[in-house]
Amino acid sequence: MNVLADDTATLLDTAARAARAAAGPLARAGRPAKDAALRHAAAEIRARSAGILAANAADLAAAPGLTSAFLDRATLTPARVEAMAQGLDEIADLPDPVGRTLSEWTRPNGLHIQRVAQPLGVIGMIFESRPNVTADAGALCLKAGSAVLLRGGSESARSARAIADCLRAGLRQAGLPEDAVQLAPTQDRAFVGAMLRAAGLIDLIIPRGGKGLVNRVLEEARVPVLAHAEGLCHTYVHRAADPEMARRILMDAKLRRTGVCGATETLLIDAEVAPALLPLLLGDLAAAGCAFHADARARAIMPVLPAATDEDFSTEWLDAVLNVAVVDGVDGALAHIRRHGSEHTECIVTEDAAAAAQFLDGIDSSVGLWNASTQFCDGGEFGFGAEIGIATGRLHARGPVGLEQLCTFRYRITGTGQIRG
Repeated sequence: MNVLADDTATLLDTAARAARAAAGPLARAGRPAKDAALRHAAAEIRARSAGILAANAADLAAAPGLTSAFLDRATLTPARVEAMAQGLDEIADLPDPVGRTLSEWTRPNGLHIQRVAQPLGVIGMIFESRPNVTADAGALCLKAGSAVLLRGGSESARSARAIADCLRAGLRQAGLPEDAVQLAPTQDRAFVGAMLRAAGLIDLIIPRGGKGLVNRVLEEARVPVLAHAEGLCHTYVHRAADPEMARRILMDAKLRRTGVCGATETLLIDAEVAPALLPLLLGDLAAAGCAFHADARARAIMPVLPAATDEDFSTEWLDAVLNVAVVDGVDGALAHIRRHGSEHTECIVTEDAAAAAQFLDGIDSSVGLWNASTQFCDGGEFGFGAEIGIATGRLHARGPVGLEQLCTFRYRITGTGQIRG
């Protein structure tokens, strides 16, 4: 191991052990102390808003040439800073997830068994570009009673530091250990590798970022991983869709914020209504600056559309670019999604309840929406105060990761003197 790797391993060991030491008091802290820390942190974010925005401006100035999608994710505005503070207040308002009785039963031998929610311990959060994840992840882990070690992207390092300082100040003011929220002490990429190998020091890794980051984490981790889904989302316009509703939903789903994982990347439209409705849908988007990649059936209706390749339909554009395909009914839409989707979020627009049920029951995605924009999967719209990604996969939690998903459980057993003899 070279000196640089030795130094990085030492930095990781020091930070993780400090987090482990802080995790115990935080796990035992009651709701009043945790909520006080969150409210103090929210107040600090508001009080330090100008400094956070200045740090963000310095980050953006140091990273020229960003794509429009990347720039959108990395940029903070006064409204986004206030949204972070509001998110912390909302998390403070939520019930404490720790100590909940998840289920209970009594055995024939008289033992009463309870499954009780408890903190995970130390969470390692690896994310890219979006500095607000610092607040979301730090606040959710704090309320869930777990310490967190945050490693953000170098392009938002100054912003993340300014936000993390507010969280640590909130912990300190509430009498809780500030090392319960830590930012990686270095931007060296080797630090990520050290986190992934830190079995025994870090209990869970959560990656939030692009496909390359998630794949690296899954390939290298020696610590359990809660994987974040790539956001290849679909909006399906069924033949029974209200045309004006479909136009509103698609415009929002694609262009509200193109750089978030809940942005729709592919429009699927029923062949029965495509000749009349497709020009209206794409005309709205084109007027707003959207570009397209279309299959042969869509191009037969609108010959000016550029042709799509098979690879296009499996691409998360994160930009003002939309894939377009004409399909035959719900079965055709589901077949397309199974072939190209990432199991993140899908929407059906229809006035037919049976068709909606068939679609929602047929997808294998973390989130299914009926007559609502896929962009509701960005931010705290599920009532969690915030979320730190959409988890997917059959072996772990699915859907937006909020407070409940950041807890594990233990068993509490009450007897009346029973013995096994």
